[in-house]
Amino acid sequence: MGWWQLNADTLASSRFVISPLAETFACLQLLHVGSGTHPGERAWLREHLPGYRALLAADPVTAHLVRAGLARNWNADFLTPPPRDGESFEAGVARVRAVPAAEARTQLAVSLATDHRPGTPLPAELHRDDLPERAAALLEHVWETAVRPTWERRRRVLEADVVARTARFGQGGWAAVLDGLRPGRTRWLGENRLQVNLHEYPPREISGAELVFVPVTPKAGWVSWEEPARYAIVYACAGALADPAARPAPASLAALLGPARAAVLVLLASPLSTSQLVAVTGQGLGSVGRHLRVLLDAGLVERRRAGRSVLYTRTAAGEVLVEAATPPSHSPSPPNRSVTKRS
Repeated sequence: MGWWQLNADTLASSRFVISPLAETFACLQLLHVGSGTHPGERAWLREHLPGYRALLAADPVTAHLVRAGLARNWNADFLTPPPRDGESFEAGVARVRAVPAAEARTQLAVSLATDHRPGTPLPAELHRDDLPERAAALLEHVWETAVRPTWERRRRVLEADVVARTARFGQGGWAAVLDGLRPGRTRWLGENRLQVNLHEYPPREISGAELVFVPVTPKAGWVSWEEPARYAIVYACAGALADPAARPAPASLAALLGPARAAVLVLLASPLSTSQLVAVTGQGLGSVGRHLRVLLDAGLVERRRAGRSVLYTRTAAGEVLVEAATPPSHSPSPPNRSVTKRS
């Protein structure tokens, strides 16, 4: 497993950061894989995957760059600079564009070798000096066509995730927060050690560096760094961008409560804010508010304050109702937290 050594001051000063560049790269990963893990991702792919594939078909150099840089086990470092607090997409992608060409080629070769074998040569098509420019242009394309139109909605989901995890810190400390970022991959090991992935990489001493945790809405994740000053763990947030046309609620529960209200109850298996429910369901703020009021009055959900936000979750009675309405072969499962095995 890969782990980082950090002192108490570094952990205490770490923070959550929302990054439009990280969200865009996660969406690029999703386009590269070409398959979604839930209805929201599949609906998004149906809309944007044809255009993305047409773009790469018309630009073989960029297609080679993507295949080399987004390997199964490693991303080329220059594609994933650690996000900075408050950084705009434009400022973030400018850092990608500013990477020296030779450095970009070296990092692409490292990424490519993880999918094949050490010493695998970089394709001849990538022996050129405009790779950072091409990478930046591709990220700009994904941002403008597939992320920016829904950024405000995505941002609300990400902000709600940060609120929920901050509340978890108050309940279980840093160990609870870190163990929940990428379950099965990130874990507080004790003795100032933080496991960041399952790969057998040498440990890194990061005491004194800036450490940030970055949520993204696609089911993806990675770690990145700018040695020795900045390190980041990017993780899939708890709230997914759902397909507004999808009906995740069991048919019998939808018949009892109404499809929209039942969908809200099903989603509240984990704490969510009103804004996050609006973003996840595609329903209006007023509609979500009315559903929550009815569910509260019926004793099916409860609410609690976490900082300046209010989080809602199912009560024991709500759990029983959802479970009773769900066919045995379709029992609700924990949120899909699988992440791509990339560093």
